[in-house]
Parts: sequence; structure tokens; C-alpha cells
Amino acid sequence: MSDELITERHGAVLSARINRPEARNALNGNVIRGIGAALLQAEQDPEIRVLVITGTGDRAFCAGMDLRAFAEGGDLGGDSPEGAAYFRMSKGDTAIPIVGAANATAVGGGLELLMASDVIIASAAAKFGLPEVKRGLFPGGGGTFLGTRIPLHVALEMTLTGDQITAERAYALGLVNVVAAPDEVFAAALAMAERIAANAPLGLAAIKELVRLGVTDAVKASERMPQLQRAVFGSEDAKEGATAFVEKRAPVWRGR
Repeated sequence: MSDELITERHGAVLSARINRPEARNALNGNVIRGIGAALLQAEQDPEIRVLVITGTGDRAFCAGMDLRAFAEGGDLGGDSPEGAAYFRMSKGDTAIPIVGAANATAVGGGLELLMASDVIIASAAAKFGLPEVKRGLFPGGGGTFLGTRIPLHVALEMTLTGDQITAERAYALGLVNVVAAPDEVFAAALAMAERIAANAPLGLAAIKELVRLGVTDAVKASERMPQLQRAVFGSEDAKEGATAFVEKRAPVWRGR
């Protein structure tokens, strides 16, 4: 894996850190493939329960697509399994919970990357925006679905003007879950990830799918509910959860 994306294990949590501070952690092929590889690792390792995505430095979480690399014909990694995993993640199509740790400002594809997360921890100094319209474009990586996360009129304001909002306003709108001091963002994200990772993996995957579907496709969510209910409620983990409650001990999840 390129040193432009650094991964670390923290018990049941895997962190993936974009490491291009000189380019405001902009997305290029190496970063996209690296995040995709981290996602595949998290999905394939039963000991990993949550993925945290963050960036290096205090200037940017991610400034979106690396326009210089794109203009020079650089690839975006889409033809690789890792690239495909990244773009699948951008659509919310992953079973593993993802925590976005916005160490600084996130714009364009950087905000879209955060939107692929399930929970977002933001630096108090961060700003958020989708400036594509200022470049003759529109948000093509999920940003046009911003109205599923915040009030429609605010999503339209952000996408039509291309202007940024503060972390304080993002929190008030419900776009981010927690605002932390700049030097405490990763610790807060890790603490959140550990709270999530303590829960049953089958239940986590079902909840993530159903809650997201409930917003985007209520009919499909209703169809999936009985299928997932049979699978999760009949699992060994469901029995373990009840047994651990009766025995007043922490459950030992096996993911089956």
C-alpha cells in the first residue's frame, strides 16, 4: 500500500489516514485504492468491527479530487478491486460501520467521502462545502444526495452557491455528530468507533442497511426487514446477547 494512505489497528478498529498534507489530502489513485484496500481488509477480517477514516495535518481532511493529477491524466483507481470497493463505499454499500474523523476542512469529494461514513466527528475549526458548481461541475460522488442528510433547502443552498459552512452549523444541521477540539478529533472518533465495535456485528450490519434504506428506499427496507430479522434473531450472537444479559457479563460476539 502507498504511504499516501496509512492504516493502523486499534483493537477491533482499523483506521485509514490520508497522508498527503502537501496536497490538502486530495484524492488520487493511490489514496482511492488505499481506502478501498482498507475497506476490504475490514470487511474480510472478522476481528475488525469498525473502520475510521481521517486525514493528516490541520489544513484539510480532504480537498476532494486532485485536479492537478486528473488534468495530467492520472488514474482514479476505478479499474482495480480496491478502487471498486472505494466507489461501492461512496454509495453506502458496505456492511461494516464507518466513522469519519474530519481533522480539518472537507470539500468536494472530501465531503462526499465523509457522507459515506455512518458517524462523523469534526474539528471545531473545520468547514464543509461542495464547490463543484464554481468549477462548472456538480457533485458527482454522492454530494447531490446531501438532502437526505440535512434539510433540502440547506442542501440546495450549499450545492447551488458552492459556499462552505462551519462545523458549528454542520452540527446544528445534523450533518456531523460531534464537534471536538482540533487536537482531540481522532481520539473522539476512536472512542465512538469502540462504542460501536462493542456491539454485535450481525446486528450492526443489519441496522446500517435498514436505517440507510429507510431514508433512500422505504419499500426495499420493508422487504429486507423480515429477511434480516430471521438471520439476526436466529443467530448464535442473539442467543449470546440474551445469555450474557442474564448472566450479567459482557457478551462474546462471534459474528454468526
